[in-house]
Amino acid sequence: MIIGAILTLFGAVFLFLGALGILRMPDVYNRMQAGTKATTLGSILFLMGIAIGHTECVCLWKIILLILFLIFTNPISSHTLARAAHFAGIKLAKRSVKDDLKDDEGESEKSDYEGDEI
Repeated sequence: MIIGAILTLFGAVFLFLGALGILRMPDVYNRMQAGTKATTLGSILFLMGIAIGHTECVCLWKIILLILFLIFTNPISSHTLARAAHFAGIKLAKRSVKDDLKDDEGESEKSDYEGDEI
């Protein structure tokens, strides 16, 4: 019971830090990264705390399915949203150091161009 309460508390702290990261980060990409990683871990810890704290609950399989759903869907959805934002032309913050997606697009255009010459 105590371990479940501690996991639930840690999950709530990570959820709070994710919300704080969304407010503090400079651009949409950093906000998305902070929100996704912290809320995924926070939600998983929170659900694990509920599962451990309430052993008499019959809903253990539902909690396991929820955790698996979060593990697979949160990173994929944030990646898709970030790519859509990048292709829509939303700029990085001035403090951002590198745009890997832009570099990858430049290399693919260059390789396509070099392939046309042969």
